[in-house]
Amino acid sequence: MADHTSSTAGHGAGACPFCSPDPARIVMENEHAVALQDRYPVSEGHALVIPRRHVRSIFDLETPEQAAMWSMVTEVRSLLIRRFAPDAFNLGVNDGQAAGQTVAHAHVHLIPRRKGDQPDPRGGVRNIFPEHARYWGR
Repeated sequence: MADHTSSTAGHGAGACPFCSPDPARIVMENEHAVALQDRYPVSEGHALVIPRRHVRSIFDLETPEQAAMWSMVTEVRSLLIRRFAPDAFNLGVNDGQAAGQTVAHAHVHLIPRRKGDQPDPRGGVRNIFPEHARYWGR
């Protein structure tokens, strides 16, 4: 994902790239959330599920909003399976700048994975700290 920190940190919703998404990128919508094709995909089919209400953290969402988002994650996963036939998925939430969040609007990444896309995918998201990723070898 591109670094939008300077243009979105402490901003009003008008500057947020997720508050008024390009309609061509919309994959699906519901009352509380929208799914988009990632503008900078790390794999074919990489999608984002974003709450309609502008909040920085998924933990700032009300329970119905969180439920709608996670329901949409499941629906988008099914859609991506039909369209791209991946072997697996990584789900990611970068919650806060120290966790790598670059757009100050909560969102969930769905990243389709394929056998062989990485030489050794074990550890998945644990690889953000490579020194702790290989727990199976200890």
